[in-house]
Amino acid sequence: MIRFAAIATALMLIPAFAQDAAPLQPPPVKQIVARKVVLVGDSTAQVLSGWGGSFCAVHVTSFLACVNLARGGRSSMSYRAEGSWDIALAEMKTPGFEKIFVLIQFGHNDQPGKPGRSTVLATEFPVNIARYVTETRAAGAIPVLVTPLTRRTFKDGRQSDDLQPWADAVAKVAKEMNVPLVDLHARSMEAVQAMGAVEAAKFAQVPPPADILNAARAGTTMHSNAANPDKPFLPPVEQPAPPVEGMAVAKLSFDYTHLGREGADFFSAMMARELAKAVPELRKDLIP
Repeated sequence: MIRFAAIATALMLIPAFAQDAAPLQPPPVKQIVARKVVLVGDSTAQVLSGWGGSFCAVHVTSFLACVNLARGGRSSMSYRAEGSWDIALAEMKTPGFEKIFVLIQFGHNDQPGKPGRSTVLATEFPVNIARYVTETRAAGAIPVLVTPLTRRTFKDGRQSDDLQPWADAVAKVAKEMNVPLVDLHARSMEAVQAMGAVEAAKFAQVPPPADILNAARAGTTMHSNAANPDKPFLPPVEQPAPPVEGMAVAKLSFDYTHLGREGADFFSAMMARELAKAVPELRKDLIP
């Protein structure tokens, strides 16, 4: 009887004890530091034909959001004129990110001979690039200028270079406006020259035709149109019907400018390494 009385007394005390005890507190939550990088540029940075798709897919950690807004065929003028820059500006103002970095790469379509896109190298092009920098900063983001990816053309065993003046113009703006610079043009030139015309041909979207490959073995690349090295040698490769009616189909061809999977993987890794050097605070969020 005494035992039951003791148990009853203990049960009566439990509510009072529970009221006096401090409630259990969950452990403190560590707040994440999220950053974002926005890619702005032409086909050599966009998905499927440039380094950007591979860069966002395998070279950033989960704490660095990566938004690729590069679009094929755009110059420093037409990218803004069509409204793509407005979309990029909106991305720069998205809340929740500690810092937003904007990688800006133009040059290929600013060259002469591209109706509706070409800009004047001595005046229009650098002004356009400087305006991108100013407006990026005004939006609260951090601009990073990128010189244009090289073309993979050769003559007598030496790589041809028709983009250096545009790379120089970008570098000049970066210096004058104190902007981080990724000299992708210089690094890609060095790499392509070292590997030679045959190896560099593997970076295209599709394998080169036999005559193109034979010319590469002799150290000189062939052009169907010397004034337009972006013009493909082959019509778009036949693709199977999309699995769902209305879905897009990739249009792939061989040229010396655009990248297939192997080329995208190679140059995106290069971009990650060079970006880590140019912007050290991003290093911990970049994967080589």
